[in-house]
Amino acid sequence: MELEERPKYGEPRKYDPTFKGPIHNRSCTDIVCCILFILAILAYVAVGILAWSQGDPRKVIYPTDSQGQFCGQAGTPLENKRKLFYFNIMKCASPMVLLEFQCPTTQICVEKCPEKFMTLIKAYTNSKDFEYYKKYCKDGVTNSMGVPQILKLGLCPAMLIPSKSFTRRCFPALGEKGGVITVGNNSHFEDGSGKIRDAKDLVDGVKNATVAIEARQVVMKIFEDYTQSWYWILIGLVIATVTSLLFLILLRFLAGIMVWVMIVLVILVIGYGIFHCYMEYAALKGTAGADVTLQELGFQTDFTVYLQIRQTWLAFMIILAIVEVIIILLLIFLRKRILIAIALIKEASRTISHVMCSLFYPLFTFLLLALVIAYWAVTAVFLSTSNEPIYKVFNESVCEHSRKTCDPANYYTTIMKTQCPDSECLFAFYGGETIYHKYLIGLQFYNVFLFFWCANFVTALGQMTLAGAFASYYWAFVKPDDMPTFPVFSALGRSLRYHTGTLAFGSLLLSIIQIIRVLLEYLNHRLKGAHNKFTKFLVCCLRCCFWCLEKFIKFLNRNAYIMVAIYGKNFCTSARDAFFLLMRNMIRVAVLDKVTDFLLFLGKLLIVGLVGVFAFFFFSGRVKAFESTAPHLHYYWVPILTVVVGSYLIAHGFFSVYAMCVDTLFLCFLEDLERNDGSPERPYLMPESLRKVLNKKNKTQPAE
Repeated sequence: MELEERPKYGEPRKYDPTFKGPIHNRSCTDIVCCILFILAILAYVAVGILAWSQGDPRKVIYPTDSQGQFCGQAGTPLENKRKLFYFNIMKCASPMVLLEFQCPTTQICVEKCPEKFMTLIKAYTNSKDFEYYKKYCKDGVTNSMGVPQILKLGLCPAMLIPSKSFTRRCFPALGEKGGVITVGNNSHFEDGSGKIRDAKDLVDGVKNATVAIEARQVVMKIFEDYTQSWYWILIGLVIATVTSLLFLILLRFLAGIMVWVMIVLVILVIGYGIFHCYMEYAALKGTAGADVTLQELGFQTDFTVYLQIRQTWLAFMIILAIVEVIIILLLIFLRKRILIAIALIKEASRTISHVMCSLFYPLFTFLLLALVIAYWAVTAVFLSTSNEPIYKVFNESVCEHSRKTCDPANYYTTIMKTQCPDSECLFAFYGGETIYHKYLIGLQFYNVFLFFWCANFVTALGQMTLAGAFASYYWAFVKPDDMPTFPVFSALGRSLRYHTGTLAFGSLLLSIIQIIRVLLEYLNHRLKGAHNKFTKFLVCCLRCCFWCLEKFIKFLNRNAYIMVAIYGKNFCTSARDAFFLLMRNMIRVAVLDKVTDFLLFLGKLLIVGLVGVFAFFFFSGRVKAFESTAPHLHYYWVPILTVVVGSYLIAHGFFSVYAMCVDTLFLCFLEDLERNDGSPERPYLMPESLRKVLNKKNKTQPAE
């Protein structure tokens, strides 16, 4: 007797007269992973406590002088000395600055930056000038000390240069006059040793002393723009919220009309974007400097410069045109399937109307994610600032002790100072050699990994909760009478009580993939300057593979959580059942579910497009009615980009509920087709609208 060959993707579900939707009598699943997750959380709390006990955020907030003291810290002698002053800024031109992130010159805390040129030799001859000069010297300088002795002991700088405060550090007040670099309106200065030097000699020192000075300037301008426009940004986000809610309410009653209106509006909005880019492109024709290429222009901190170049608008126009063509082609090929998708969206709207609190569940998810992000960020800051101050030997001449660790308290009595008379023991960076400091990188890695795990767990909890609530609606024989009183809370309770281990298992798999991707991105960044093409190619292939793997795991997890919410089985069994169910209905998955996802994506795109266009005309001042109302900004794209990104996140939050509802109903719909046949004994539980589209009917009981 030959054994029957088992179906490739498992047996279809059999009819079960006792099945009434999400099973209530269930047991705990994936207990081992639940215990592992709890232990990992306890260890994460321990890492946080350890970091908070060892860390010192003042190292990030306050500038640090050569003795490792914080400038401007309240309750210390340096409370009123908020600025950091460099004795010789030109030493910052050394390449070692870029390696050690520390300028090899004495740095002290001062009340304000110097405002005029002055050398120690000249200031010493005038008591008033010398009193002013001593504000920029170390403690211990007296009028009885001679200039050679002061310079030998390194108590004062050889010169003062007019400076301005930036990020609470004193940098030379560099300017430009007639194409010549100036400092304090002078193109030359005396360096304190009798030499006359060009102001341009200070440029390299200033550049290295502030490795990211231009980026910081941009950040400061962006911060100012936010202070000027934050309330308008909030209004824009409120408009996005109201628009999203209004859109979902209209979908409930006018799903078919709304979908087609949405499709037309998306095409029109993108079409207007193409038209606007073309008009800007044409308007710049013949304008001086408008034909410069982006490659020739390079990176500019003032991003508005790019909008004055024709190539920028041409690139925008091409990108929008490609998107427009792709959308139109997809609509042409999928026009017949859109009707089925509309029926599914109608049913999703009807389901959500009976589970209205599901629309506000993303707020709970957002709150939990905010807590996870805040804990990770605070722990990361405390870990990164838990090192001890390290002092090293800095010198100008050749010295065998250069860059060795030293102790500033007794450095002047050590053999290192004797052998290298011109050397100094200065604060270099924060580090340490204890067991804690040796494993600090490991703790940071654990912090990042647990951040991914917890964030994915919160997302998974939301998916399983919503799936349980929506499944209870679908499988209710009499809707909504057979549903639980509070379906969302019931599903949340079941998920936490019975399936914490399953949620932890699925989120752990995803977190491992994500942490590998982070390591690959770091490796790719490190290999940018490498010449080994094979290594670059290998890393590129791995990045691509793990990106695809992450997408697949997310898809598998999402459907596995739906099956867990319905049947209460463990992760592996649920993932297998969901995967086999989808594979047995591959055509429906490829056509129906993905078309629905595409339509929901167009909805998000429409909301973002409408709010983005409104924000563009308001903040750019292109409309005269808004010119007096709109705030004056450095970069008008800052609030526009914020509103666009915020609108997308808000729309995504609302539409994610819709997407989860559609995915849940879709799996239930496939199960319904396998379990039932429309007979009086086994009637379909799908709504009449879906039965009509699929040509399915429930047969009535024949009259006796």
